[in-house]
Amino acid sequence: MSSPDLNDADRQAVINVINTPILSMGKYTADFEKSFCDLTGAKHAIAVNSGTAGLHLCVRAAGIGAGDLVITTPFSFVASSNALLFENAIPIFVDIDPKTGNIDPELVADAARNIEKYLPQRFDYAQRGKLKAILPVDVFGQPADMDAINAVAKEHGLAVIEDSCEALGATYKGRHAGTLGEFGVFAFYPNKQITTGEGGVIVTSDDKAAHFMRALRNQGRAPGDTWLQHTYLGYNYRIDEMSAAMGASQMSRLDEILSKREQVAAWYESRLKAIAGVEIPFIESFTTRTSWFVYVIRFDKKINRDEMAQKLEARGIPVRPYFLPIHLQPYMVERFGWREGDFPVTEDLGRRGLAIPFSGVMTEEQVDYVCNIIREELTLNVKR
Repeated sequence: MSSPDLNDADRQAVINVINTPILSMGKYTADFEKSFCDLTGAKHAIAVNSGTAGLHLCVRAAGIGAGDLVITTPFSFVASSNALLFENAIPIFVDIDPKTGNIDPELVADAARNIEKYLPQRFDYAQRGKLKAILPVDVFGQPADMDAINAVAKEHGLAVIEDSCEALGATYKGRHAGTLGEFGVFAFYPNKQITTGEGGVIVTSDDKAAHFMRALRNQGRAPGDTWLQHTYLGYNYRIDEMSAAMGASQMSRLDEILSKREQVAAWYESRLKAIAGVEIPFIESFTTRTSWFVYVIRFDKKINRDEMAQKLEARGIPVRPYFLPIHLQPYMVERFGWREGDFPVTEDLGRRGLAIPFSGVMTEEQVDYVCNIIREELTLNVKR
């Protein structure tokens, strides 16, 4: 499905760390964090061991606790909602824009005004807290409509946690993804734009929240605490120095990496837009740079996506449904009582979307191969 874009400098950066005695919380972590402040203009960057950890720390920093309500999207990787469940908060799902897959800001506004009609069927109403925040996701590397979302947040006094785990380097009206709310989070799993193996970074310009999150990632040690003193209940969410060194090296050529991914996306677009039955990604006018994370096509409703996926796999093309709706995941159904039909746009895109092979190291010949197989299988499907 994807290959990391690593070079000799990235590998040497890891070796350099191994040749020192400091394998955690050293200079490479500091260098990695600085690269994010330099890129985004955020005052603080806090490196952690995953995007999920970063989202969890933001939830804590926003003061979200048991029973509190957070408006978010069911069309995402489960981590965006799981970070709320870690604190026993309640995700309040609203449906999405059918073109982009990002959260629909008009529904966000409606939910903030009329929260009762968006509450899940099954949860402990006696433990219900306040509406505290909005958690939008920059789906597939394209920022959500953050000005509209921030307007709702300002009207209702809500925090905004921007899940930019898929959108490093993307810009919205010229502003960097991740900086468009109080907090933003990036992630670096091997299929992401840059990789550290596992890892994440939080960006914020809130001094108090940054100091709190730095303490929480390091077992709750506040500034001035000794190694065995812990001011807060914290976590081991630290990134290691090897990962940070690789990440700092990758960040030094971020524009090159993004440009290579843009080229692969352009090759796909030029070929796929001519294939009947295939819908290519839609880019909004306010997206001034898309940071291509995955390349997700959608099939016409008359085409069985799962059958097509099996046929492509049989011909050597690895593919994945993208996304399976969060509200229909078994543990979510059990906990909150959501049912099929609750979020029809999310469910429609979940039925029709298919991620095809994508990375910055793909060749034009590989893209041609994938597109030709898709065309052939769709032609055979019509004949059947």
